[in-house]
Amino acid sequence: MELKNIYHLYSRAGFGISIDDAQKLSKQKTSDVVDALINVEGKQVYLTNVKPSELPTRAEVKEMTKEEKRDLRKQAQGKIQNLNTSWIKQMVASQTPLLEKTTLFWHGHFACRIENPYTVQELNNIECKFAFAPFKDLLLAVSKSAAMLQFLNNQQNHKLHPNENFARELMELFTIGRDNYTEQDIKESARAFTGWGFKADTYEFVFREKDHDDGTKTFMGQTGNFDGGDIIDVILKQKQTAVYLCRKFYKFYVNELVDEKRVAELADYYYNNNYDTGKLLKKLFTVDWFYDDANVGANIKSPIEFIVGFSKSFGIVPPDGALLKLQRALGQVLFYPPNVAGWAGGRNWIDSSTLLLRLKTPSLILNGGKIDIEEKDDMPEESFNLPENIQVKPDEKPFYTKVKPEELIENMLLPKLDDTKKNMLLSNAGSNKQLVLKIVSMPEYQLG
Repeated sequence: MELKNIYHLYSRAGFGISIDDAQKLSKQKTSDVVDALINVEGKQVYLTNVKPSELPTRAEVKEMTKEEKRDLRKQAQGKIQNLNTSWIKQMVASQTPLLEKTTLFWHGHFACRIENPYTVQELNNIECKFAFAPFKDLLLAVSKSAAMLQFLNNQQNHKLHPNENFARELMELFTIGRDNYTEQDIKESARAFTGWGFKADTYEFVFREKDHDDGTKTFMGQTGNFDGGDIIDVILKQKQTAVYLCRKFYKFYVNELVDEKRVAELADYYYNNNYDTGKLLKKLFTVDWFYDDANVGANIKSPIEFIVGFSKSFGIVPPDGALLKLQRALGQVLFYPPNVAGWAGGRNWIDSSTLLLRLKTPSLILNGGKIDIEEKDDMPEESFNLPENIQVKPDEKPFYTKVKPEELIENMLLPKLDDTKKNMLLSNAGSNKQLVLKIVSMPEYQLG
């Protein structure tokens, strides 16, 4: 497998790869490299920060004063922030980069924002467990999770008073996409999901049969005594569902500029293979057009890809407070999507303030400097000094001195530089350390 293809693959199927590791993989076939990325059985690492027993019961919460409830919310926020930084560190250190990258994809697809740290953790682990599974398995598990049932109000979806929120988002955002269903479909779907809830203190899924509408329903042209699982089956029988999902896969893994012909090719395969996501990703990463020049270095890195990427490259993870502030300032905080549609992505990641911060952050971190961060969401301007234990000296990173400058450029900059820019970069760099600092300060470093 060619080096340039390995760098492209690991940019999209992970968060980058070292020069040494890439050179080892260059002796293998593309299919073997991709198989190794997908075959993760027994290697999954789940978040385990929060235990249900750590949280107060509903009865205990009812007895709390306003001040105690306020303190409880602060504690919950702190636990979710710990989950946030734990997951980032896990992504940086992971030996299963495609699994982490795909979990990140599903994290954005099934955007969910609630204050319960245990159910937040549980949903993330579901997305990891079923990342490569048939989509139906993942969708059912997400639909039965306490986090999603609470976030989209299905706990309030009763036989006599249906709540349509979950039913609407299930189709609009999670499966088939807008304009491919009717308002009546939403009403009938909501009826089918009545009785789906979770136990208040254990957060386990429960089907409350007495609260379920067991009457006949007509949904997407089919009639029957449907429950939630039946609704999901009907949705998955619609070819448009595969098209909708594959368009999102394409934008995330291939190119923000969608080629509908390629999407249709992927959708046919996904639909005909029982929505098996692992098989789809293997096809995607082994087709020739994935490695076309037009797709290399074509996407703007999301803030998480940016943070994890440079942390992985240099073996440096900023302290927790810095990680949280960087995410807020750059516009993507794990477990805090802006709304149920998730992050818009693409060019929305970049504006004048975020670009400036992106251009200066890696070099300042490498120099153990001070970064002033003006946080979004009306947060006050703050700054942080990087602690002594993450400062880097030039000789601490072997790739500064043990590789050729051209190899550094090929590894760190995926967009192909024209000869003039490349020669200018090489002639003005001086040492490899100086070259690295110049590379991470270039706009092209923001592309992957």
